[in-house]
Amino acid sequence: MKKILLIFIILVSSCTFEKPTEFSELALKEKAYTVSNEQISIQEILNKYKGKKILIDVWASWCGDCIKGLRSVKNLQKQYPEVVFLFLSVDKNKRAWKNGIAKFGITGEHYNLPKGMKDGDFVDFLNLSWIPRYLVISEQGKIKLFKATKASDANIVEALK
Repeated sequence: MKKILLIFIILVSSCTFEKPTEFSELALKEKAYTVSNEQISIQEILNKYKGKKILIDVWASWCGDCIKGLRSVKNLQKQYPEVVFLFLSVDKNKRAWKNGIAKFGITGEHYNLPKGMKDGDFVDFLNLSWIPRYLVISEQGKIKLFKATKASDANIVEALK
């Protein structure tokens, strides 16, 4: 009985730590907005940068940890100018999102997930419980790094190399 319980625990815990290499269909269909207020799907966003490595930064203008992490993100931008830096804001207020981009001098590609960090298929796929959240997507469109919560995480640099 103990062996069966142990095997069950191992199986359950190994599933919990699964690191997907592809986005779900539902996540890819999620709608976001451009800075010019045009609606676009996550799939369309990723297609725009196909063939390039992408660092996704899920953030919000009201998030203190997100703002603190920007210094490290800006350093990464200097180190890896060939990488697309894709900022997905979970601000529900579009004005706050756009003001945050300007106020903090965030350069890169910007999109807004208007449902916030608690609702929507994309944030559900990420199991988003904390921001900032960083992902690295390979040139082939595969998720190379699924979860980092600090821009200074060594795994980000490893995934970008």
